[in-house]
Amino acid sequence: MRSFRVTSRHGEYDVVVGRGAWRRLRTLVRSGDFPGHRPALQRGYSSIFVLTERGLWRRWGRLFQTEAGLKNCGVLYVPPGERSKSLAMVERTAARLLAARADRRSLLVAFGGGVVGDLGGFLASTYMRGIDLVQAPTTVVAQVDSAIGGKTGVNVGAMKNLVGTFYPPRLVLADPVVLSSLSPRAFRSGLYEIAKHAILAGGRLFAILETEMESLRPEKPKSLERILPAAAKVKVEVVKRDEREARLRFVLNLGHTFGHALEEATAYRRFTHGEAVGWGLLAVLRLANLLGALAKSEEARMAELVRRIGPLPSIADLNERRIVALLPQDKKTIGGRIHWVIPERVGKVRIVDDVPMELAAAAFREVQAGLNPARMGPRPPTRARA
Repeated sequence: MRSFRVTSRHGEYDVVVGRGAWRRLRTLVRSGDFPGHRPALQRGYSSIFVLTERGLWRRWGRLFQTEAGLKNCGVLYVPPGERSKSLAMVERTAARLLAARADRRSLLVAFGGGVVGDLGGFLASTYMRGIDLVQAPTTVVAQVDSAIGGKTGVNVGAMKNLVGTFYPPRLVLADPVVLSSLSPRAFRSGLYEIAKHAILAGGRLFAILETEMESLRPEKPKSLERILPAAAKVKVEVVKRDEREARLRFVLNLGHTFGHALEEATAYRRFTHGEAVGWGLLAVLRLANLLGALAKSEEARMAELVRRIGPLPSIADLNERRIVALLPQDKKTIGGRIHWVIPERVGKVRIVDDVPMELAAAAFREVQAGLNPARMGPRPPTRARA
């Protein structure tokens, strides 16, 4: 089990990754305080509530309560899926908290994947102007990415996370035991985000994935003992240096500009988020090569790692113009300029904002056609300005 300290403008909190992580909640529940956190109003919490999905809680709720030391807690259920990330659901769950007499000294535990984490974080940040929050992520992508960093949000119309806050939790508790109930597809979905972290960090994490990718299985939590902490640490280090996305945190958007466009173009029904990011990684690697920023051999190495995770839903029928038209809707677009995260080699990326859209279209077209970067001939460099 590994623990990483995150420093935020509202105090400090620990990200605990590994078997037994849920037990760290006991100290917080007993005292209402934890070293390095903002002080509680008084000793202990007046009430504790868990926000989760019914099927997930049925499978893991008893073990979580036992290990976390939660003898008495209220449970609020939300339906699975992106539709729960709405202002209407925030209003509904806030009303249920009020009916259950939750007050300013209540604690909310978000026990679930990215949807529950984002929704629960936003709910906690706004209920009575903010109550304490613990993130207990139950998917791979949530454990290494979305539950870390304090970003919350709900969707408005077709725009994901359009309304949200920065609200750090008191603890993030990532226990891999819960991953054993993931479907193979859901498990692979998270591995695409881990691949993103490996491309950003390079070094040991990338090397481990190159060696062990095929051995990673949801039913074998021990196979993740080295991977999960290393991937979570990438996110922790970025957040510590740029909590509120001044610029450095933009690097975590690697693969997401294309990925978000794919999700929107298919009404969020064809791809899991991780699968969309997987295609987004392949497209931005191709784009980086077209820009002359990424050598063919490096592109091939990174693309091979992404493809080894497993099959991706087809993009063969998607309209190129539609995808390109959606690219500027990425939330990292500022003043009409897309801030692209462009890989230069394993472990190094740069942010550019003047990528010609015709090159972005060409990159998508070539990935869509299934062209193998290892077999492509050299291209004249067309460098973008950082």
